[in-house]
Amino acid sequence: MPPCSADHGGLCIAPSTGLLFLLLFSFLATSTTACSNGNCQVLEACAAATDCGPGLYCGNCPASGRNQPVCTRGQAIVPTSIINGLPFNKYTWLVTHNSFSIVDAPPVAGVQRLTFYNQEDTVTNQLRNGVRGLMLDMYDFENDIWLCHSFKGQCYNFTAFQPAINTLKEVETFLSQNPTEIVTIIIEDYVKTPKGLTTLFTNAGLDKYWFPAAKMPIKGEEWPTVTEMVQENHRLLVFTSDASKEAQEGVAYQWKYMVENEAGDPGVRPGSCPKRKESKPLNSKSASLFFQNYFPTYPVEAEACKEHSTPLEQMVGTCYKAAGVMPNFLAVNFYMRSDGGGVFDAVDRMNGPVLCGCSTVSACQAGAPSGSCKNISVPTRNPVTNNAGSFTGSVQFSRSASILYSPNHLIVFLFYIPLMGFLL
Repeated sequence: MPPCSADHGGLCIAPSTGLLFLLLFSFLATSTTACSNGNCQVLEACAAATDCGPGLYCGNCPASGRNQPVCTRGQAIVPTSIINGLPFNKYTWLVTHNSFSIVDAPPVAGVQRLTFYNQEDTVTNQLRNGVRGLMLDMYDFENDIWLCHSFKGQCYNFTAFQPAINTLKEVETFLSQNPTEIVTIIIEDYVKTPKGLTTLFTNAGLDKYWFPAAKMPIKGEEWPTVTEMVQENHRLLVFTSDASKEAQEGVAYQWKYMVENEAGDPGVRPGSCPKRKESKPLNSKSASLFFQNYFPTYPVEAEACKEHSTPLEQMVGTCYKAAGVMPNFLAVNFYMRSDGGGVFDAVDRMNGPVLCGCSTVSACQAGAPSGSCKNISVPTRNPVTNNAGSFTGSVQFSRSASILYSPNHLIVFLFYIPLMGFLL
């Protein structure tokens, strides 16, 4: 056998050893998962986004000690696609907190942004993935109304994101392309411009979908059915935090129509579900909508997957007991992140008992009596065999090089593979 040359940099492998090395590497590469090519289901081990079935991506949750990548849910089941025709307040809808505060959103005029981020994909993609509620902070800025993540009611160039009309036009496009869908917008309202909100929504083309505040129940009555709302094209509900806007502009004052738990750390503290100070008591019978906040005061991307597992399930139960009804809205940060089912499973389980008497909406059967449930297998996590090639689970959409197709939507993901040091 010829001697090793200096060109090998000191790494010499005999032919037989090299063959064994290649065989071992091939075995590890092929045995990491038992499924591939889009056949892997939730919690099954995966090695790439394309291993997972529709609506899933390949990621892990180091914050929970789960380093093995598994197929993870990335889309919600829209409950009306299974059980339709009930009053709007019978459903639970997924909401993104600070929907506009998106990681890697370009800064304003090149100014470095100094604020927190809460989401990782565009509002359009959020809606396509089943999000049906958007929390938007609106401010007067640069002679316009902007989305801004700021403080003391003042928007600055280092806390601004973009003019609000840009995001609202995304909503209009979604509603026009999906004529049976209903979207709710919750505005943290710092706009002082007279008629600013009504002008903004009209210019975005959303006035034609507007659910009039005058038709909203104010004494705890049932809401119209989702079928009636679609037939009348009242498919956009807009609420403001400014009480004066209802009389001035016809924008519904949020806490007149819904109760809400405290946002930030108090809303994620185990065993407690305090009401927000502006809200009526959570068990008030004079409001027929319940808005549950579930996100910490300071958002941390890497922790969200852990927050969206058992702690979320427990907090939903705590708030249900406090209010006596199931929340109609569940607001979260980084909605895509979880250790498997995440917020999507939570919303399914919130809808199931109310809509059809089943443990999850995926077990509901349209037209069947309440309690007539399909047998749904519960996913279980495969034993961890090795962590080779494990992903961080970082979900990005603006700089992605990995594409996952679902039957109805295009979902884009970026994964970091620390073991090999590339981007996929």
